[in-house]
Amino acid sequence: MRYSQNTIRFINFAVKRTTETATKLANGTSDKYQRILDAAIEVIAEHGFFHSRVSEIADRAGVADGTIYLYFKNKDELLMAAIDSAFHRFIQRARAALNDITDPRQKLRRMAYLHLEALGSNRDLAIVFQTELRHSAKFLGQFSHKLLVEYFDLIKKVLREGQEGGVFRSELSVTVAAHCFFGAVDEIVTTWILSDRDRDRDYHISSLADVIVDIVLKGIEPGTNHGS
Repeated sequence: MRYSQNTIRFINFAVKRTTETATKLANGTSDKYQRILDAAIEVIAEHGFFHSRVSEIADRAGVADGTIYLYFKNKDELLMAAIDSAFHRFIQRARAALNDITDPRQKLRRMAYLHLEALGSNRDLAIVFQTELRHSAKFLGQFSHKLLVEYFDLIKKVLREGQEGGVFRSELSVTVAAHCFFGAVDEIVTTWILSDRDRDRDYHISSLADVIVDIVLKGIEPGTNHGS
């Protein structure tokens, strides 16, 4: 089947406009997009994912219900977009911070601080990351395979730098060490959201970063007696 030149131009124009629109929506060029993501985090933290309604998220964001469906197919996609957005802001901030640090030990301290500060300053986000995300094997699987891998790669890169510089044990498994580091920081956040300390405005879990890293470093610095 042959198309006229006008038809072909129209199809190309339509495809281009559709692609541009989709790109703008995906990139969240409007503050409306970000308001929806923030509202989703708040509502899901309050009611849990399965009991949260799109209409309530829309109301919290100050938009019509239908507006949300211009950006997202369903509530599942909205949750993952909110998590993706928050996580990538954290990763970008971490990468930028590490560029200014040369000592791998200080890089670990900075990463621990940023992790605790990011979630400790936003309890709703912490609840979604630590509880709601893990209630669903589907969501956890998507997060682990798409986002968490990037974080672990960053941790392992720092550990390898330490090995190459002679400040971390050369025989150390960077994979195991990365899990130990992440697990320690992650558990602090979980304990915090389950306790009453979140009500104390003078208490900041980011203050525990040095303590956590000190404990981890005792197991990876050379010259430490590790036993038989």
